[in-house]
Amino acid sequence: MEAETRTRTLLAAAAMALAVPASAQQWPEKPVRMLVPFAPGGGTDIQARLLAGAFQKSLGQSFIIDNRTGASGLIATQLAVEAPADGNTLLFTSGSLSVVTTLYAKRLKFSPLADLAPVSWLSSTPLVLSLHPSVPAKSVKDLVALAKAKPAFMNAGGNSVGSTAHLSAEMLNQMAGIKSTVLTYRGGGPAVIALISGETDYIFATAPSIMPHLRSGKAKAIAVTTAKPSSAFPHLPTMNTIYPGFESDNWYAVFFPKNTPRAIVERMNAEIRKALAADEIRKFMAQEALDPVASSPEELTAMFKRDIDKYAKVIRFANIRLD
Repeated sequence: MEAETRTRTLLAAAAMALAVPASAQQWPEKPVRMLVPFAPGGGTDIQARLLAGAFQKSLGQSFIIDNRTGASGLIATQLAVEAPADGNTLLFTSGSLSVVTTLYAKRLKFSPLADLAPVSWLSSTPLVLSLHPSVPAKSVKDLVALAKAKPAFMNAGGNSVGSTAHLSAEMLNQMAGIKSTVLTYRGGGPAVIALISGETDYIFATAPSIMPHLRSGKAKAIAVTTAKPSSAFPHLPTMNTIYPGFESDNWYAVFFPKNTPRAIVERMNAEIRKALAADEIRKFMAQEALDPVASSPEELTAMFKRDIDKYAKVIRFANIRLD
């Protein structure tokens, strides 16, 4: 009797193990919602829509973009956390999530690190350390020397409070031992305008926002913030070759709700790899200064955790708070 019971238990366990891969093969059986934390037309939204089209062609099911803006992306993140773990809701988000995890820590009712299931790091794009043409510096070393010669007289620009652009400027202050005043604006556009008007001396700008001004000569670039050289700026050094550990990657990634079956996570990961290998998508990314990545879920987890820890230190040291 005992042997028979044990046999039944093993057969039941085997059936359950086979059921998940089978469901992954059938997935998705209905339209998949892709939560995007930012407004239509922005970099995150455009990239999400391009990939949604690729997924729909490959899987024969609709991937519907659902823009849920607010709270620096946390409204969409909370919706993803609260969604059923059935593979029918995706979060398509950016590196800002690693910053707001600390900035909003006292208000959060969930943990982005613990309550989401990483799928894949999709792409990497740098911030570009850009100077007003009047600044007599041709390198990061020159810029730091100027800042040290005139303590507190140089202004750095940042997008909004707590943005990766803002924190990168604070990171340079901390790592280089300078005291530039970091002025924050209401987004990347106003921050770039402040630079080209001469209100600020330098900024860490997103590649698409600064590119036209680099071409026109209204700004000049001296470095990028990604760990590896950017394909869009192959001639520029990376900040971490000058200050080891200085990395600020405006990455994009996909997450499922926590406890989504591993087989579905792996199926989605495979679809992402396939999409990122397509000529159309690679061409788009090259135009937008994006480098495709296509990581494993574990690699995304490790990168996400590193970013949270890194920005948390910068935020604490600079005493950055949200009003």
